[in-house]
Amino acid sequence: MEKRKFRLADVVLSVICVVFVAEAAAPVASIGNSQYFWWLFMILAFLLPYGLISSELGTAFPGDGGLYDWIHTAWPDSRWGARASWYYWINFPLWMASLAVMCPELLGYVFGWQPGPVWSLVIQLAFIWIVTVVAFYPVCDSIVILNLSAAIKILVGVLGIVYVARNGFVNDMSAGTFLPSFDLDSLSYISVIIFNFLGFEVVCTYAGSMADPRRQIPQAIVTGGVVIAAIYLFSAFGIGAAVPTRDISVDSGLIDAVSLMTGRTGGVLVGIVALLFLVTLFGNMISWSMGVNSTAAYAAERGDMPAVFARRRKDNDMPVGSALVSGIVASAVCLLGAAIQAVSPDSSLFWSFFALNLVMLLLSYMPVFPAFLALRRKYPQAERPFRVPGGPGMLRVLAYVPMVLIGLSILFTAVPLSTDRETLATILPITVGSVISVLLGELLIAVRRHHQPRSGG
Repeated sequence: MEKRKFRLADVVLSVICVVFVAEAAAPVASIGNSQYFWWLFMILAFLLPYGLISSELGTAFPGDGGLYDWIHTAWPDSRWGARASWYYWINFPLWMASLAVMCPELLGYVFGWQPGPVWSLVIQLAFIWIVTVVAFYPVCDSIVILNLSAAIKILVGVLGIVYVARNGFVNDMSAGTFLPSFDLDSLSYISVIIFNFLGFEVVCTYAGSMADPRRQIPQAIVTGGVVIAAIYLFSAFGIGAAVPTRDISVDSGLIDAVSLMTGRTGGVLVGIVALLFLVTLFGNMISWSMGVNSTAAYAAERGDMPAVFARRRKDNDMPVGSALVSGIVASAVCLLGAAIQAVSPDSSLFWSFFALNLVMLLLSYMPVFPAFLALRRKYPQAERPFRVPGGPGMLRVLAYVPMVLIGLSILFTAVPLSTDRETLATILPITVGSVISVLLGELLIAVRRHHQPRSGG
């Protein structure tokens, strides 16, 4: 039987599903109208160069290794490929745990029932292990979920525009409110905008499932990038129109906005929207799991990740070792969250887990941009079906500007730049979690390299 292949439309929708993160729109909307400036600025300064660079690297150096392969090929004798693969992988169970925390509330909207602590934990674990089991199968087997998820996310933007046309904005829309805000609260959420644009390299790991990856990858990234930029702006308008800035919740802002757009705080319609939103969470996890697990397995096979990550299913070659460990870590994080919630019921678990995953994911991308420049120098004759235009000076600008923006975003998210009690209570757990995650990665890399010699890349 012929293996199923992605069509170009499937690849474009996969790009939208992977890169567009609906649950991350609310934290950005909470900074007010200055978010529009930051969206537009990041589209030009980050999304555009990152999309161009991913298109070149994904077609010139295709394979299951994703960003690890690019970094390892650029610097085969360094530990940067190993570090990037660890940061890239560890973000996934942390992100999965943050989305799992949202599931009980969403199901509460669907069924008109708010589960208690025990049932909430059961629902969270069920979400994690459904995603984990789905990750045992090729991404093409989940194409219906990915396409449906992408379509639902587009619907969020459409609802926002319709609401604006009918009801106008609830927030002050005077010109001065659109100027960029540089206070620490606003800057700490700028990293979420960059996070919202990440994921193009995940689609590159689908190359084996594409009919013509060298043509489809750049086409999908360009097309998907334009659509994603438009959807984010639409979604920003939607939440900004429906919910007063002071009332936006980083946990449930999207549902709050949809509830006000539809004029319902409950009932069948809001329940359907919550169910559709839940589908998008599954779509996010399923689309990312393929890229993250494949990258981790690829790195493990080359001695740069623990050996368990290299385990694959014999019948379909899927990286089950990485998927299982992701499920175990995400479950442990949710158990820790339940304990924290029992002691401090007002804790924002979603933001704590989400911000920690965000920092680790951003760290994994730091070496990608200088690796792009190194690969241009080391392999000038390599076939590049898509080539980023411009001379050496322009290429350095395209590489280093996104790198600097990532560094600043990590600083504002994970380093407490103020000593007031609220800032310390919010940021210090992210700081500590980030340091522990980095040190754990260094330890695992050192142990792995000590016990097993590196194989060829």
